[in-house]
Amino acid sequence: MPSRISVIIILGSTQTLAWGSSYYLPAILADPISRSLGISSTWFFAAFSASLLIAALIGPRVGRTIDTYGGREVLALSSIVIAAGLVVLGLSYTPLTLAVAWLLLGIGMGLGLYDAAFAMLGRIYGMEARSAITGISLLAGFASTIGWPLTALGVAELGWRNTCFAWAAAHLLIGLPLNLFLLPKPHDIAKQTEAAQPVHIPFDRNMALLAFAFAAGWMVVAAMAAHLPRLLEAAGATTLQAVAAGALIGPAQVAARIAEASVLRQHHPLISARLAMIAHPIGAGILAFFGAGGASGAFAALHGAGSGIMTIARGTVPLAMFGPENYGYRLGILGAPARMAQAAAPLLFGVLIDQFGSATLILSSALSMAGLVALCLVANASPKQSA
Repeated sequence: MPSRISVIIILGSTQTLAWGSSYYLPAILADPISRSLGISSTWFFAAFSASLLIAALIGPRVGRTIDTYGGREVLALSSIVIAAGLVVLGLSYTPLTLAVAWLLLGIGMGLGLYDAAFAMLGRIYGMEARSAITGISLLAGFASTIGWPLTALGVAELGWRNTCFAWAAAHLLIGLPLNLFLLPKPHDIAKQTEAAQPVHIPFDRNMALLAFAFAAGWMVVAAMAAHLPRLLEAAGATTLQAVAAGALIGPAQVAARIAEASVLRQHHPLISARLAMIAHPIGAGILAFFGAGGASGAFAALHGAGSGIMTIARGTVPLAMFGPENYGYRLGILGAPARMAQAAAPLLFGVLIDQFGSATLILSSALSMAGLVALCLVANASPKQSA
């Protein structure tokens, strides 16, 4: 069986590839594809939002499959499906073909992004999976940092169609072999497969609170990912200040994940989750007090740190509270509202920024504070107590 560090490096690499060539594509490809097909960027982002809804809907089934059979084949299948979606995207000449491409990419994202990877780690390492979850989140935190420049370079040198084909080739030549041949299966997979029976997981108070908290938090993360520079400009920052502040988000995410792996690892993941949720409102308060000219960087850094830890908490909090049994299925249930919130956030916050400008931060901060309250109301039960 591969060592833990090998599994972290492999999954961190394939997660970086998966995120960079699916979720982060629209930021670079929306405009050139929309112009080429003669459609509005709004239509393009509607197709992208639909793909996130598809990923949300299949999440519980994907988690159940990983609980039963392990994650290696599921993640390998995700490489194939994402590659197919990218090929169809590259061959798109009509809105219908574009919709089919995002349908495939939505299925691929549901099969192969963080929830599936976390479920596999829980299946392999059980209650000891926290450090591995943190490790792959740390590596894949560079997905946008790597993916955006590569996609932009591809568009400039090859055109957007060949860029899609190049990403598809990377999945088939790099992602598929890594997922299929180098990731392990759990030792007890045969016994578990024979004994596996569908188990009902009650959507109890703790589950409802966690689902709400993650949905609120990820709505804010998705909104800021789509609109942060524009929001800072509405608050009074120059374009240069807004872009420079946005560049701090990636390093802040990584720094926060390092802190989670070192300083915060001795504490219950709920502590990390609560700190993550309060970071955005604190940043918004600093921005309001000192003004965008002087505090844009502080706001972006705090928001980035919170979103960086929140990614880890989405995997570690359910594991610590409920244990590894049916962990993948539980992640799918908890992740579905968050993915739906992510899908709605860019359009909703775009409209709000048009109407209210930087005052939209009042809503984003209120959502974060509501998520914090929900996390504070979660009963910190051990796995045995919550069973």
